[in-house]
Amino acid sequence: MYPANFDYQRPSTVDEAIALLSKHGDDAKLLAGGHSLIPTMKLRLARPQVVVDIGRIANLSYIRETGGAIAIGAMTTHHEIEASPLLRERSPLLAETASHIGDVQVRNKGTIGGSLAHADPAADYPAAILALEAELDLVSPRGRRTVTADTFFVDLLQTTLAADEILVEVRVPLTARTVAYVKTEQKASGFALAGAAVVIGPAHTRVGITGVAAKAYRAVAVEHILGGQHPLTQEAIALASTHAADGVDPLGDIHASPEFRAHLAQVNTRRAIERALARA
Repeated sequence: MYPANFDYQRPSTVDEAIALLSKHGDDAKLLAGGHSLIPTMKLRLARPQVVVDIGRIANLSYIRETGGAIAIGAMTTHHEIEASPLLRERSPLLAETASHIGDVQVRNKGTIGGSLAHADPAADYPAAILALEAELDLVSPRGRRTVTADTFFVDLLQTTLAADEILVEVRVPLTARTVAYVKTEQKASGFALAGAAVVIGPAHTRVGITGVAAKAYRAVAVEHILGGQHPLTQEAIALASTHAADGVDPLGDIHASPEFRAHLAQVNTRRAIERALARA
């Protein structure tokens, strides 16, 4: 199926892109890697009058260490994140998560900014940036603002991004190697039926869950039970993991029932914690 007719704009700077969004409002959609927008346009689920392609804005693709964190441009591809020596050495969770996304073709074209802004409830990155307590920079005609991962995701396919805002940068902290991402995927698409991202630090354990609810979330019950326990015992891990779906309404569809998704969240949380500890 072909998409409905639309005007195509290809700005060369962030300011030009913001001006186009401000001019056209809800009639405009940003195009990054295109893996989310183009299929929905072909199915006529999205019918923007103007497509703003930000793929040629050169200064939105980078990975660099700055101020005790690693800054990643929104147009950085999944492959670049997966292959980054800096991320693999200094903040390896995001690189590991990127390796689970789609296939080689998807990873070569898809971008971290496009994935996060689309906020698919079964996407991989959201679990990781929640567990990392990442910061995201958004730019609009009103200037630049920073939001935390905890506040960025609002609901199913909804984020805190305003219609005239662009996600330009993601910052993740430096971590030890005690991190892991484990998911059970829908085999045809690669999307998560349930994925768990874990970051274990000296005084905390943080867990992000994707694929289970209408949006990715922090498994706060798991985190509270584990607290600052060191070492983490098998008994404590097993108990805490049973609370991985507390406080959410699991999704149900032809691929997995709500009960099965909740079960997978528990299983993959335990596996992710154990895998992270094995890397210590």
